[in-house]
Amino acid sequence: MKGKKRSWVWKNLFSIVTIALSIGILSYFLVKDNGLKILWKAVLDLRPGWLFCVVLGVVSGWVLEGSVLHLFCRHLYHHWTFGRSFYIGMVGLLYSNLTPFSMGEPMEIYDMTRIGMDVGAATSIVAVKSLVHHGVTFFYSLVLVLLKLHYFQTTISSFSFITIFGLITNSIFIITVLLFIINQTLTEKILLVIVRIMNKMKMQKLSSKFYRKVHDQLLIFHDSSNLMGTSLPLYLYAVVLTLAQVTISGMVSYFVYRSFNLKGQSVLTMIAGDAFTTMAASFVPFPGSSGGMEGGFVLFFHSFFGDRIMPAVTLWRTATYYLEIPIGALIASIGNRKYTAQNTDLSSTAAH
Repeated sequence: MKGKKRSWVWKNLFSIVTIALSIGILSYFLVKDNGLKILWKAVLDLRPGWLFCVVLGVVSGWVLEGSVLHLFCRHLYHHWTFGRSFYIGMVGLLYSNLTPFSMGEPMEIYDMTRIGMDVGAATSIVAVKSLVHHGVTFFYSLVLVLLKLHYFQTTISSFSFITIFGLITNSIFIITVLLFIINQTLTEKILLVIVRIMNKMKMQKLSSKFYRKVHDQLLIFHDSSNLMGTSLPLYLYAVVLTLAQVTISGMVSYFVYRSFNLKGQSVLTMIAGDAFTTMAASFVPFPGSSGGMEGGFVLFFHSFFGDRIMPAVTLWRTATYYLEIPIGALIASIGNRKYTAQNTDLSSTAAH
């Protein structure tokens, strides 16, 4: 028994250390500058109704995550249940919070194959869902930038750099994937040009790894688009649900704001701040973007919360990150026992 516990701790050491550091950072700021006194006063002033909205917003985000996944699963497997999709969605969120470089999607594919789905179909579903999510998040953030550009430029000194960097990075990803789906030959030529440039800069080893990684990923998206087909209603529903998911996730910040009995900021401004926080932190390679999310929240919301910013970060991060870990682990455990036991070959029910 002790050997098993030691093995589990060793396998999850990076995640444990990262979560501990995240908690440590929050604890440090709470102890510093009478943070605990401010926290206690803030807790006494919290509004239960808005706290309920925080929880409702987080749970709604989980349900919408499963719903988007379910759209694509049912497209290929007509007898696939929502329970399976919700379980897989929570597995993805759990491992994104526990592993570096967001290993949630590979774990989704792994668990989908364990409960009866073909590996090609599972890969296609997760790849297309990822592309839809990236696309919606990019255009959503772009619209918010245009609507709230002046406000954040005059409030946050590094806002322009963070926003431009995030939008450019996401746009390169989306354009590259779409270009490969539309014209595989052209994309291959572009990749080879990049490799030649890297080789001239004496980066042969790096260029080889870059080519293999990018080429393999793009092949997955290309095969996925062929398997999923070109059903306009399917992608339209997925975009609408993803838009709702991103919006509700952004509203959690507003619910936290109101739970501290604060007023004056519009819902749109809070959603914009949340979108920029997520975009800025998406480049942090730690589990759950730890450190980046907390720093981004302080950067974008300090002027909203004032001296209550650290209690606000604590509540927001607890609801959107720490809470997902035990709940996700519980659902993953229940789903694993239930759906693995029920595992049957679904190929006969697949829609090809």
